Amino acid sequence: MYFLLNALGLLVVLALIFLCSPNKRNVKWKSILTLVVVEFLITWFMLATKIGSWVINKIASFFNWLITCANEGISFVFPSVMANEYVDFFFSALMPIIFIITFFDILTYFGILTWIMDKVGWLISKVSGLPKLESFFSIQMMFLGNTEALAVIRQQLSVLKEQRLLTFGIMSMSSISGSIIGAYLTMVPATYVFVAIPLNCLNALLIANILNPVDVTKEEDIVYVPNKSEKKDFFSTISNSMLVGINMVIVITAMVIGYVALTAAVNGILGFVVNGLTIQKIFAIIFSPFAFLLGLSGEDAMYVAQLMGIKLATNEFVAMMDLKGKINDLAPHTVAVAVTFLTSFANFSTVGMIYGTFNSTLSEEKSTIIGKNVWKLLVSGIGVSLLSAMIVGLFVW
Repeated sequence: MYFLLNALGLLVVLALIFLCSPNKRNVKWKSILTLVVVEFLITWFMLATKIGSWVINKIASFFNWLITCANEGISFVFPSVMANEYVDFFFSALMPIIFIITFFDILTYFGILTWIMDKVGWLISKVSGLPKLESFFSIQMMFLGNTEALAVIRQQLSVLKEQRLLTFGIMSMSSISGSIIGAYLTMVPATYVFVAIPLNCLNALLIANILNPVDVTKEEDIVYVPNKSEKKDFFSTISNSMLVGINMVIVITAMVIGYVALTAAVNGILGFVVNGLTIQKIFAIIFSPFAFLLGLSGEDAMYVAQLMGIKLATNEFVAMMDLKGKINDLAPHTVAVAVTFLTSFANFSTVGMIYGTFNSTLSEEKSTIIGKNVWKLLVSGIGVSLLSAMIVGLFVW
């Protein structure tokens, strides 16, 4: 019964997103069906085969190695803190970002990461039939995060038409940064994190094609390649990466503190009006139908619905911290769908980050396309997370 509910959930979410589309006639159903089939194959390969499990373990080991290297640097500066049995979230989850983002920028500097993104983006374009630039961008988001990925293709974005610009804003809601993965692995199982990443990438393309279908000519279907003149010297590059990393740590810290405090303030006001009422409970009620459509029942469904609300109101870090404390008491299926749903940046603060990036890298005039379509960005972010979780849920019971 719960398996059928989970399968029905996929159809319900796709139907609701289609109803939100203002241009239903131009939706490319062949591309969407192809993407869905590819997603099922990827999920089956990573969760149901020995080779897939081996790949996940090797990727997890690689990121654990990165975290270990990062901890060496943190321990040098904060030896007393890192020597404690229980290390604060700031040091265990956020400070490693400084090294990890530098590591990925080094790969980009030597063209390794760019080559990977270009080839995989081309492959996805061939499979899905969608434009190369959008496909390339979806791969970038897997490694660089939304703001960084948007910055890399800023010259391409500056010449795109308004409707196509919106596609990149919609897709940006479902991103994840390679520098953040290490933080996730300190809180939740690696398996579902690494399965969620490619699924989010493909679902971002899928939902953007439904919410904002755009016809792109061959002349317009190009991928931005940075000029050699834009490259700084190696040491300037890695020094700048470290500064970007600490800035990201500060921004995330500020968002976590601010949104947790804001949630507490709203809960205080709600509790004053109705005893025991919180924003988490309100969101739990709103998201509970979707939690049941994830193949959950009873307390598990309401708890996962609460996690969905926490992610939307604050961010995925706060929700993962909550899940971390209860993960051993939950069924495998519940853990799988919860972790998969939480593995992305889709929340209110992400909309602000995307708007700010458009404003700073393009122009105030072009950034208005984001301000006018906030609802589409939120629908996309939530929809991608739900679809990814529902697909993974079908394979884990």
